Amino acid sequence: MNKEVQQFLSNKTKGAFINGKFVNATSEKAIAVVNPATEETLSEVVVSNKELVNEAVQAANHQLENGDWSKLLANKKEYLLLKYADLIEENTSALAELLVLEHGKLLSDAKKEVSAAVNCFRYYAGWATKIEGSTIDVSLSGGNHFAYTKREPVGVVGAIAPWNVPIMMYAWKIAPALACGCTIVFKPSEETPLTSLLLAELSKEVGIPDGVINIVPGDGATTGQAITNHPLISKITFTGSSATGRIIGQNSAKLLKEFTLELGGKNPVLVLDDADFSKVPGGVAKGIFYNQGQVCVSGSRLYLPKNKFDNTLADIASIAEKMKLGSGLDENTKLGPVVSKDHFNKVMNYIDEGKQDSIEVVTGGGRAFDKGYFVEPTVFANTDNKAVSVATDEIFGPVITAMPYSNVDDLLEKANATEYGLSASIWTSNLGNAHYLADKVKAGIIYINSAVRSDPNLPLGGFKQSGIGSELGKSAINGFTKLKSVCINY
Repeated sequence: MNKEVQQFLSNKTKGAFINGKFVNATSEKAIAVVNPATEETLSEVVVSNKELVNEAVQAANHQLENGDWSKLLANKKEYLLLKYADLIEENTSALAELLVLEHGKLLSDAKKEVSAAVNCFRYYAGWATKIEGSTIDVSLSGGNHFAYTKREPVGVVGAIAPWNVPIMMYAWKIAPALACGCTIVFKPSEETPLTSLLLAELSKEVGIPDGVINIVPGDGATTGQAITNHPLISKITFTGSSATGRIIGQNSAKLLKEFTLELGGKNPVLVLDDADFSKVPGGVAKGIFYNQGQVCVSGSRLYLPKNKFDNTLADIASIAEKMKLGSGLDENTKLGPVVSKDHFNKVMNYIDEGKQDSIEVVTGGGRAFDKGYFVEPTVFANTDNKAVSVATDEIFGPVITAMPYSNVDDLLEKANATEYGLSASIWTSNLGNAHYLADKVKAGIIYINSAVRSDPNLPLGGFKQSGIGSELGKSAINGFTKLKSVCINY
């Protein structure tokens, strides 16, 4: 084990990180963080109660209103964010190994996630000096008028993150908030809180003032609710399930808080007859089996032309069957465990329901080992296009359901027949078809001839039940600032 990771885990109970130091909650309630590959407990984190969340919010609000952060020049914020990115990059090995231990993903993927977080911090560091307003010609009588707009920090941000890409989510929410001059109270998922706590420690080394970044581990009922209900938090940013997002959106609306919701998806993969079928199977497999299918933009509904259905599905199943399952620390592993026992049971229940609904299991469909939360990569063939759970619900695991279609109109009808609208991937060699389908598919982000990925400069947001607002790109800057108009009569 990496010595930095070993040292970090030597303290078996982790508290919240508030105002630059670790503190424990007054209650003794704690959550075990379990290695999903071995089912062994790595550490425990204290559930941050209402009092502890208030302490974090007060520290963040002080820095926003009267602290060193409120007085820091834009170029100094840029410098600190760049310095923070460098330090995260220097600690890639420790962060990646800790991520594998608490999450189960492959070490190579964990290192890529750290790299993505570094890129995100560097991207938003550049924004710190480029947030600007505009001058406006107004049609007011009675003197000469000069009018302009300016963007100011939205305030203290309450961030609630999921467990599937915890280091990336830390960067997605904290980097743009800090670039805009906000301070933040961040709740990592109870399944994967350790990397966020280690990242917070690194922020102190960089010189980011105490109280700017506060980490409050805990559950949704206690910690999450305390964040969403706190009167000094001006904005909520949440990534997670649509069901939880609805609750957070309702609570935020009652308190007139701004909020951004990046929610679930049951994302279609549309393969046209003119696609390059030498690349389709590998691209589809990457889109669903990466990170054990625990990605909100994963392509879990596959639509294939009837004349290519059997052969293409056989090729995808062949890829799945060759994937070696095991610990993410083993360089030969191609698929790790899902994140937790509860999530393992959820995924397996969906697979069992698919079998009960008489949907053909082309490959997989079982538990891989007696120990660890390993789900076999699973391919269903829903040749009758039945409206069953494996074809309609977000499973969030290594499970894909393939369905045939007869023509483009049929394809579009099936692809859009869902309450979700997060992402889609389209496979075609015809540029006209690509543009036509990209216009017609109801999804917030669409990739052509590739599995869906993320980039700091490319906004990500969902249609329909997949969210409100966007993360990343300039959209995040607009989301963490408020627009103020000023008009001078001279």
